[in-house]
Amino acid sequence: MDQHLIRRRGLIGVVALALVAGASLTGFTSVADPATVALTITHIGRDGAAADAYATTVTGVSGPGADVSVRPYDASGTVTVRLPRGRYLLDSRLTGGTDWIVRPRLDLDRDTAVTVDARTTRPVDVRPPDPAARFSHSAMFVEVTHAGATRTTNLLNGSPNLRVAHLGPDAEPGLVRQWFDAYWVGPGGPGPAAYALGYTFTGERALTGLVRHPAPRDLAAVVVRGGAGPGTTGTASVELQPTAGPTAGLSQTLPVPGSATYMVTPERGTWDITYFTSAAPGTRSSRYGAYGIAVAAGATSTHTFDTPVFAPALPAGAGVTRDGDTLTVDIPVLADGAGHAPAGPRYDRATTTLHRDGVLVGKSNGDPGRAQFTTTPGRGVYRLTTHVARQTAPGFQGSITASWTFRSATTGGPTPLPVSVVRFAPELSLSGTAEPWATRRVPVVLQGAAAQGRVRSLSVTVSTDGGRTWSRLPVVDGAVTIRNPAAGHAVSLRADLIDGQGNTLTETLLNAYVC
Repeated sequence: MDQHLIRRRGLIGVVALALVAGASLTGFTSVADPATVALTITHIGRDGAAADAYATTVTGVSGPGADVSVRPYDASGTVTVRLPRGRYLLDSRLTGGTDWIVRPRLDLDRDTAVTVDARTTRPVDVRPPDPAARFSHSAMFVEVTHAGATRTTNLLNGSPNLRVAHLGPDAEPGLVRQWFDAYWVGPGGPGPAAYALGYTFTGERALTGLVRHPAPRDLAAVVVRGGAGPGTTGTASVELQPTAGPTAGLSQTLPVPGSATYMVTPERGTWDITYFTSAAPGTRSSRYGAYGIAVAAGATSTHTFDTPVFAPALPAGAGVTRDGDTLTVDIPVLADGAGHAPAGPRYDRATTTLHRDGVLVGKSNGDPGRAQFTTTPGRGVYRLTTHVARQTAPGFQGSITASWTFRSATTGGPTPLPVSVVRFAPELSLSGTAEPWATRRVPVVLQGAAAQGRVRSLSVTVSTDGGRTWSRLPVVDGAVTIRNPAAGHAVSLRADLIDGQGNTLTETLLNAYVC
């Protein structure tokens, strides 16, 4: 079943006061008050008759009524309410929400009459190039700014028959922003016929109608590939939405191992993917994210989640930081093969320890790669070790062990410490398996301090017998060449690194992937 997500970023809330015809705001009487003015709103339907099916909201933007929001209603279609003077935002939904009229600028400095007429609306005719795609939902947001204050209104619509109109005078140039996002899916789920069409507008008016019929060449493809363990299947969840602005996103299930293709509009800017893994009964789901994905018309962007080799990663913001004599460890130890760091990763056991000059400072259990330790003042040589045990595949118990050494002294504030990781990128299926007996070039990627400076030495070894014996592999042009074992066997990997400053890393990935 299709679902949608609503995100509203940075919106300023208002105080909502329910009013009926002739009622007053708190602190104001229903009779004429010098501090208030009368606003009379008349609603007319598409048939030209008075409308009784409407929902109108008047929201204060600036002035004495800046924190006021009212929803006046009268079945006659005409309603009067008294409000403090100031700038307001008015929006009205008629005929069940399929007609939406927005007045970004409503200046109340005297008694004012406004007519909301559904006959002024024009269609929102936005549709994908595939006529077989099924409409899911759309969302339109209007944001108004005045005197340093911002207010937003929105309409979420489950019907493609939306009509919209601007009402009233123009606002100041550039102070009205509008977003429109609409989603379609093909038969059977996200597949190749899923579309996310989004557009943004900035000016002095709200939209009156909108027509966009993008051709296939106008769209970008975002491919989401989801993994599952060898011999297993499941159902993951994929959420797609634009990065910027208030928005509604699309959430759908994805059978794994499998992939889905979303066709998106580059005009909407970058896009975000949130991926939730399949979870067996009694287990928890991991959450991955790929955010700020740049897209271009005619281009394809592919994102693979939850496949090996699982190993430590150092995305932006991750690492080890010392603040005074407190060391904070935040290293995603179970980042997937594409480097996506999971929230709530699946594992069996995890420990992290810190030694200073050979003496144990502390030990933390659980929460792989995340810990905090308080050490003694002054300079010392530290060894930080993290270990995680988890099942790699049915019948294969895997583990990840990383040990770093570095020198550190008391700091005057948060200071990153020089740690590095080594990542391996073999060619694997979505089931996390490699072709038996095949000889493959496997890229070796450095992250962290070693990637930013000179590397004194890097050695890689491989094991195909569960770590009992190891063979050294030469690193040539940033890769090693691995001869895969027979089907039903696993490949283990180990890297030993010394950076240009003498800091070290030993990283062991036991049963990293299977054939």
